[in-house]
Amino acid sequence: MTNIINALVKRQLRFPANIWLVSFLLTLTLTSGWQPTQATTPQQLSQAGTPQNAPAELKNLIAQVDAAANRGDLKEVLQFYSPNFTHGDGLNLQTLERSLISLWQRYPKLQYSTRLLSSKPEGNVIIAETETKITGLPSGNGNNLALNATIKSRQRIVGGKIVHQDILSERTLLTSGSKPPQIDIKLPQQVQVNQKYNFDAIVQEPLGDDFLLGTALEESIQPEKFLNPTSVDLQLLTSGGLFKVGQAPSTPGSQWVSAVILRGNGMTMITQRLQVVKK
Repeated sequence: MTNIINALVKRQLRFPANIWLVSFLLTLTLTSGWQPTQATTPQQLSQAGTPQNAPAELKNLIAQVDAAANRGDLKEVLQFYSPNFTHGDGLNLQTLERSLISLWQRYPKLQYSTRLLSSKPEGNVIIAETETKITGLPSGNGNNLALNATIKSRQRIVGGKIVHQDILSERTLLTSGSKPPQIDIKLPQQVQVNQKYNFDAIVQEPLGDDFLLGTALEESIQPEKFLNPTSVDLQLLTSGGLFKVGQAPSTPGSQWVSAVILRGNGMTMITQRLQVVKK
Protein backbone atom coordinates (compact mmCIF):
# COMPACT_ATOMS: atom_id res chain seq x y z
CA MET A 1 0.00 0.00 0.00
CA THR A 2 2.85 2.42 0.81
CA ASN A 3 4.33 1.98 -2.67
CA ILE A 4 0.94 2.62 -4.28
CA ILE A 5 0.46 5.81 -2.26
CA ASN A 6 3.97 7.02 -3.11
CA ALA A 7 3.33 6.43 -6.79
CA LEU A 8 0.06 8.33 -6.66
CA VAL A 9 1.63 11.22 -4.79
CA LYS A 10 4.11 11.63 -7.64
CA ARG A 11 1.32 11.60 -10.21
CA GLN A 12 1.23 14.75 -12.30
CA LEU A 13 -1.99 15.84 -13.99
CA ARG A 14 -2.43 18.35 -16.77
CA PHE A 15 -5.70 20.27 -16.90
CA PRO A 16 -6.92 22.39 -19.80
CA ALA A 17 -6.45 25.96 -18.58
CA ASN A 18 -8.43 27.12 -21.61
CA ILE A 19 -11.55 25.67 -20.05
CA TRP A 20 -12.19 29.19 -18.77
CA LEU A 21 -12.60 30.28 -22.39
CA VAL A 22 -16.07 28.81 -22.07
CA SER A 23 -17.01 32.03 -20.31
CA PHE A 24 -15.32 34.08 -22.98
CA LEU A 25 -17.52 32.44 -25.60
CA LEU A 26 -20.82 32.05 -23.89
CA THR A 27 -21.26 35.25 -21.93
CA LEU A 28 -20.25 37.50 -24.79
CA THR A 29 -22.35 36.29 -27.66
CA LEU A 30 -25.63 36.93 -25.87
CA THR A 31 -25.87 40.67 -26.12
CA SER A 32 -24.79 41.78 -29.58
CA GLY A 33 -27.27 43.55 -31.82
CA TRP A 34 -29.13 45.31 -29.04
CA GLN A 35 -30.71 48.70 -29.41
CA PRO A 36 -30.69 51.15 -26.43
CA THR A 37 -33.51 50.39 -23.98
CA GLN A 38 -34.63 51.59 -20.59
CA ALA A 39 -32.27 50.52 -17.83
CA THR A 40 -33.29 47.32 -16.05
CA THR A 41 -32.29 45.82 -12.72
CA PRO A 42 -32.15 42.25 -11.38
CA GLN A 43 -35.40 42.90 -9.49
CA GLN A 44 -37.19 43.39 -12.79
CA LEU A 45 -36.43 39.87 -13.99
CA SER A 46 -39.33 37.70 -15.01
CA GLN A 47 -39.65 34.08 -13.91
CA ALA A 48 -37.94 33.03 -17.14
CA GLY A 49 -34.86 35.02 -16.13
CA THR A 50 -35.23 37.81 -18.73
CA PRO A 51 -36.02 41.45 -17.84
CA GLN A 52 -39.72 42.08 -18.26
CA ASN A 53 -39.20 44.97 -20.67
CA ALA A 54 -36.68 43.15 -22.87
CA PRO A 55 -37.61 43.69 -26.55
CA ALA A 56 -38.64 40.85 -28.81
CA GLU A 57 -35.47 41.38 -30.86
CA LEU A 58 -33.39 40.51 -27.82
CA LYS A 59 -35.34 37.33 -27.13
CA ASN A 60 -34.88 36.26 -30.74
CA LEU A 61 -31.18 37.05 -30.56
CA ILE A 62 -30.73 34.90 -27.45
CA ALA A 63 -32.33 31.95 -29.24
CA GLN A 64 -30.12 32.46 -32.30
CA VAL A 65 -26.94 32.69 -30.26
CA ASP A 66 -27.89 29.64 -28.21
CA ALA A 67 -28.29 27.64 -31.42
CA ALA A 68 -25.00 28.88 -32.93
CA ALA A 69 -22.98 28.13 -29.79
CA ASN A 70 -24.53 24.71 -29.30
CA ARG A 71 -23.72 23.84 -32.92
CA GLY A 72 -20.15 25.04 -32.46
CA ASP A 73 -20.56 27.39 -35.43
CA LEU A 74 -17.40 29.47 -35.05
CA LYS A 75 -18.06 31.74 -38.03
CA GLU A 76 -21.52 32.67 -36.78
CA VAL A 77 -20.30 33.25 -33.24
CA LEU A 78 -17.48 35.57 -34.31
CA GLN A 79 -19.81 37.82 -36.28
CA PHE A 80 -21.12 39.22 -33.00
CA TYR A 81 -17.77 40.84 -32.09
CA SER A 82 -16.07 44.05 -33.14
CA PRO A 83 -12.76 43.54 -35.02
CA ASN A 84 -11.23 45.70 -32.27
CA PHE A 85 -12.75 43.68 -29.45
CA THR A 86 -10.92 43.82 -26.09
CA HIS A 87 -11.30 41.89 -22.85
CA GLY A 88 -10.40 42.62 -19.24
CA ASP A 89 -8.15 39.53 -19.21
CA GLY A 90 -6.05 40.82 -22.12
CA LEU A 91 -7.72 38.79 -24.88
CA ASN A 92 -8.70 39.93 -28.37
CA LEU A 93 -10.69 38.58 -31.31
CA GLN A 94 -7.77 36.56 -32.69
CA THR A 95 -7.10 34.93 -29.33
CA LEU A 96 -10.78 34.10 -29.05
CA GLU A 97 -10.87 32.33 -32.39
CA ARG A 98 -7.82 30.17 -31.69
CA SER A 99 -9.00 29.31 -28.21
CA LEU A 100 -12.51 28.35 -29.29
CA ILE A 101 -11.15 25.93 -31.85
CA SER A 102 -9.09 24.25 -29.14
CA LEU A 103 -11.90 24.31 -26.61
CA TRP A 104 -14.54 22.85 -28.93
CA GLN A 105 -12.21 20.00 -29.81
CA ARG A 106 -12.22 19.04 -26.13
CA TYR A 107 -15.90 19.80 -25.53
CA PRO A 108 -17.81 19.40 -28.80
CA LYS A 109 -21.23 19.44 -27.11
CA LEU A 110 -21.22 22.35 -24.69
CA GLN A 111 -24.63 23.47 -23.48
CA TYR A 112 -25.41 26.75 -21.80
CA SER A 113 -28.19 29.00 -20.56
CA THR A 114 -27.82 32.75 -20.09
CA ARG A 115 -30.03 35.28 -18.38
CA LEU A 116 -29.87 39.03 -18.56
CA LEU A 117 -29.33 40.61 -15.15
CA SER A 118 -29.40 44.28 -16.16
CA SER A 119 -28.92 46.65 -19.09
CA LYS A 120 -28.62 50.40 -19.54
CA PRO A 121 -27.71 52.82 -22.34
CA GLU A 122 -24.78 55.24 -22.06
CA GLY A 123 -24.95 57.40 -25.18
CA ASN A 124 -24.39 55.05 -28.10
CA VAL A 125 -23.06 52.32 -25.78
CA ILE A 126 -25.12 49.60 -24.11
CA ILE A 127 -23.87 48.18 -20.81
CA ALA A 128 -25.27 44.72 -20.06
CA GLU A 129 -24.65 42.27 -17.25
CA THR A 130 -25.41 38.57 -17.70
CA GLU A 131 -25.12 35.26 -15.87
CA THR A 132 -24.28 32.14 -17.84
CA LYS A 133 -24.43 28.50 -16.72
CA ILE A 134 -22.42 26.05 -18.81
CA THR A 135 -22.33 22.25 -18.85
CA GLY A 136 -20.16 19.87 -20.81
CA LEU A 137 -20.34 16.10 -20.62
CA PRO A 138 -17.34 13.80 -21.14
CA SER A 139 -16.70 13.29 -24.85
CA GLY A 140 -15.49 10.31 -26.81
CA ASN A 141 -12.20 11.93 -27.85
CA GLY A 142 -10.27 10.90 -24.73
CA ASN A 143 -11.51 13.78 -22.59
CA ASN A 144 -13.17 12.18 -19.56
CA LEU A 145 -13.88 15.41 -17.65
CA ALA A 146 -17.38 16.75 -17.03
CA LEU A 147 -17.79 20.51 -16.72
CA ASN A 148 -20.15 22.84 -14.87
CA ALA A 149 -19.55 26.58 -14.66
CA THR A 150 -21.30 29.80 -13.68
CA ILE A 151 -20.02 33.14 -14.95
CA LYS A 152 -21.24 36.70 -14.41
CA SER A 153 -19.96 39.30 -16.85
CA ARG A 154 -20.39 42.86 -18.07
CA GLN A 155 -20.44 43.71 -21.79
CA ARG A 156 -20.15 46.96 -23.77
CA ILE A 157 -21.98 46.96 -27.10
CA VAL A 158 -21.64 49.62 -29.79
CA GLY A 159 -23.44 49.56 -33.13
CA GLY A 160 -24.60 45.98 -32.66
CA LYS A 161 -21.09 44.67 -31.93
CA ILE A 162 -19.51 43.66 -28.63
CA VAL A 163 -16.46 45.85 -28.09
CA HIS A 164 -15.40 44.94 -24.53
CA GLN A 165 -16.12 42.48 -21.75
CA ASP A 166 -15.15 42.05 -18.10
CA ILE A 167 -15.72 38.90 -16.03
CA LEU A 168 -17.29 39.87 -12.69
CA SER A 169 -17.22 36.42 -11.09
CA GLU A 170 -16.81 32.81 -12.13
CA ARG A 171 -16.67 29.32 -10.71
CA THR A 172 -15.80 26.23 -12.76
CA LEU A 173 -16.20 22.61 -11.66
CA LEU A 174 -14.41 19.75 -13.45
CA THR A 175 -15.07 16.17 -12.39
CA SER A 176 -14.14 12.67 -13.51
CA GLY A 177 -14.64 9.12 -12.31
CA SER A 178 -17.65 7.25 -10.96
CA LYS A 179 -17.82 9.17 -7.68
CA PRO A 180 -15.90 12.45 -7.67
CA PRO A 181 -15.47 14.05 -4.22
CA GLN A 182 -18.11 16.56 -3.19
CA ILE A 183 -16.20 19.69 -2.16
CA ASP A 184 -17.28 22.84 -0.36
CA ILE A 185 -15.11 25.87 -1.23
CA LYS A 186 -14.58 28.84 1.07
CA LEU A 187 -12.85 31.73 -0.70
CA PRO A 188 -13.55 35.49 -0.74
CA GLN A 189 -14.67 37.06 -4.03
CA GLN A 190 -12.33 40.03 -3.56
CA VAL A 191 -9.19 40.93 -1.59
CA GLN A 192 -6.86 43.91 -1.45
CA VAL A 193 -3.32 43.90 -2.82
CA ASN A 194 -0.84 42.09 -0.56
CA GLN A 195 -3.70 40.89 1.66
CA LYS A 196 -3.61 37.39 3.14
CA TYR A 197 -6.72 35.24 2.73
CA ASN A 198 -7.97 31.78 3.67
CA PHE A 199 -8.76 29.15 1.03
CA ASP A 200 -10.51 26.00 2.27
CA ALA A 201 -11.70 23.05 0.17
CA ILE A 202 -13.53 20.60 2.43
CA VAL A 203 -14.61 17.12 1.31
CA GLN A 204 -18.22 16.61 2.37
CA GLU A 205 -18.45 12.80 2.43
CA PRO A 206 -16.90 10.57 5.10
CA LEU A 207 -13.51 9.29 3.99
CA GLY A 208 -13.75 5.82 5.48
CA ASP A 209 -10.64 3.88 4.46
CA ASP A 210 -9.98 6.14 1.47
CA PHE A 211 -6.98 8.42 1.25
CA LEU A 212 -6.97 11.77 -0.55
CA LEU A 213 -4.52 13.37 -2.94
CA GLY A 214 -4.76 17.03 -3.75
CA THR A 215 -3.28 20.47 -4.17
CA ALA A 216 -4.22 24.14 -4.27
CA LEU A 217 -3.24 26.42 -7.17
CA GLU A 218 -3.01 30.18 -7.56
CA GLU A 219 -2.54 31.55 -11.07
CA SER A 220 -2.58 35.04 -12.47
CA ILE A 221 -5.00 35.34 -15.39
CA GLN A 222 -3.03 35.95 -18.58
CA PRO A 223 -3.92 35.43 -22.26
CA GLU A 224 -1.35 32.67 -22.81
CA LYS A 225 -2.89 30.55 -20.05
CA PHE A 226 -6.07 30.12 -22.10
CA LEU A 227 -4.12 28.08 -24.65
CA ASN A 228 -1.68 26.11 -22.49
CA PRO A 229 -2.53 23.36 -19.97
CA THR A 230 -1.54 23.66 -16.33
CA SER A 231 0.58 20.99 -14.64
CA VAL A 232 -0.71 19.82 -11.27
CA ASP A 233 1.42 17.97 -8.71
CA LEU A 234 -0.73 16.11 -6.20
CA GLN A 235 0.25 15.54 -2.57
CA LEU A 236 -1.10 13.17 0.05
CA LEU A 237 -3.64 14.97 2.25
CA THR A 238 -3.70 14.13 5.94
CA SER A 239 -7.12 15.67 6.58
CA GLY A 240 -10.50 15.85 4.87
CA GLY A 241 -9.56 18.58 2.45
CA LEU A 242 -7.25 21.50 1.72
CA PHE A 243 -6.68 24.38 4.13
CA LYS A 244 -4.38 27.07 2.78
CA VAL A 245 -3.45 30.68 3.50
CA GLY A 246 -2.75 32.66 0.34
CA GLN A 247 -1.45 36.15 -0.24
CA ALA A 248 -2.66 38.48 -2.96
CA PRO A 249 -0.06 39.94 -5.33
CA SER A 250 1.14 43.53 -5.06
CA THR A 251 -0.64 44.63 -8.24
CA PRO A 252 -4.42 44.70 -8.92
CA GLY A 253 -5.95 42.16 -11.28
CA SER A 254 -7.62 38.76 -11.30
CA GLN A 255 -6.40 35.32 -10.27
CA TRP A 256 -7.69 31.79 -10.61
CA VAL A 257 -7.63 29.92 -7.30
CA SER A 258 -8.18 26.17 -7.65
CA ALA A 259 -8.50 23.06 -5.53
CA VAL A 260 -7.81 19.62 -7.01
CA ILE A 261 -8.76 16.59 -4.92
CA LEU A 262 -8.49 12.93 -5.99
CA ARG A 263 -9.76 9.84 -4.23
CA GLY A 264 -9.93 6.22 -5.38
CA ASN A 265 -13.00 6.51 -7.60
CA GLY A 266 -13.05 10.11 -8.73
CA MET A 267 -11.43 13.52 -9.10
CA THR A 268 -12.79 17.06 -8.58
CA MET A 269 -11.27 20.38 -9.54
CA ILE A 270 -12.96 23.65 -8.55
CA THR A 271 -11.68 27.01 -9.77
CA GLN A 272 -12.93 30.40 -8.63
CA ARG A 273 -11.93 33.88 -9.77
CA LEU A 274 -10.43 36.11 -7.11
CA GLN A 275 -10.46 39.87 -7.74
CA VAL A 276 -7.42 41.76 -6.38
CA VAL A 277 -8.08 45.48 -5.88
CA LYS A 278 -6.17 48.50 -4.60
CA LYS A 279 -6.61 49.57 -1.00
